[in-house]
Amino acid sequence: MTDFAADNLPPIGWVQKYRLRLKRRRLLWRSFRSRRQLSCLNDQTAQIKPGAILAFTTLRNEITRLPWFFRHYRALGVDHFLIVDNGSDDGSAEFLRDQPDVSLWQTRASYRAARYGLDWLTWLQMRHGHGHWTLMVDADELLIYPDHDSRSLQDLTTALDQQGRVAFGALMLDLYPKGPLGAQAYDPETDPTTVLGWFDPGPYRVQRQSPLGNLWVQGGARDRMFFADQSRHSPTLNKIPLVRWSRRYAYVNSCHSALPRQLNAAYDGPGGTTPSGVLLHTKFLPEVVRKSTTEKSRRQHFHDPDQFETYYDAITDRPDMWTTESVQYSGWLPLQQLGLMGKIDW
Repeated sequence: MTDFAADNLPPIGWVQKYRLRLKRRRLLWRSFRSRRQLSCLNDQTAQIKPGAILAFTTLRNEITRLPWFFRHYRALGVDHFLIVDNGSDDGSAEFLRDQPDVSLWQTRASYRAARYGLDWLTWLQMRHGHGHWTLMVDADELLIYPDHDSRSLQDLTTALDQQGRVAFGALMLDLYPKGPLGAQAYDPETDPTTVLGWFDPGPYRVQRQSPLGNLWVQGGARDRMFFADQSRHSPTLNKIPLVRWSRRYAYVNSCHSALPRQLNAAYDGPGGTTPSGVLLHTKFLPEVVRKSTTEKSRRQHFHDPDQFETYYDAITDRPDMWTTESVQYSGWLPLQQLGLMGKIDW
């Protein structure tokens, strides 16, 4: 692996390097074992050709988002989707089985116990993603990058290959409506940014952690609205969603950090100089109020669910997240001008 921009990482000693190597092997082993939890509903991986760009996703009850999710990523140039459905009962699995470019697995095992789905997806990446550029995104995340409206993911990955880069980072940007949460109407066939048209331009707190060398970016709308009194627990916003995958790689915590640690040098955060994109986060579609009640009872999304009960309660109170400081979303160029997205040398 090319150690491009590895100077961004804090140095570590040989003992830490050895421990990280063992950690990576343990993560790969538990992912290998997790394969027994998956039942294949539709295996179309024979379609995958050399050089194909692959998207990996785990989801539950996302039928509202799936039509636009596929429209967006197919337009960008994703060739095949490998998806784990975690016991959906809203028609998501049936929808996914009908898609011509989707290989689908299902499990009712614990999402939380599987490292929030990472074990399942890492196994699929080990088996099908080796040597491919792979995109790992949630159903409520839409990746954009400079010139994404005119340059495909193939163009992007070609540029990254030419620059010796093996990974591409992004800021997760929370989009929200103007008016109380849940009061809007949304057609699943339409762009969610027509409903979620606003975002916080900052502030964002950035630090690089040791020994992984991963960024820790916090701030933005959810930090302001729901974690003002416990900012350390606010969501982590940095991700490395696009990687030229190797079966020796492993994500450690969602896409926030990865091993080998050199992968974490791919992103230096808002205002940084490395090429980067933005993950438009569509969590706050009108269904968020109902879903927050469900997820509070399921207790699957946080290491310590008791600490986040007030977060779900605050969402179900239907607050208005908009302020006079909110910025209206109008495409990728203003995000780049605000420093939320890095430049790409095409």
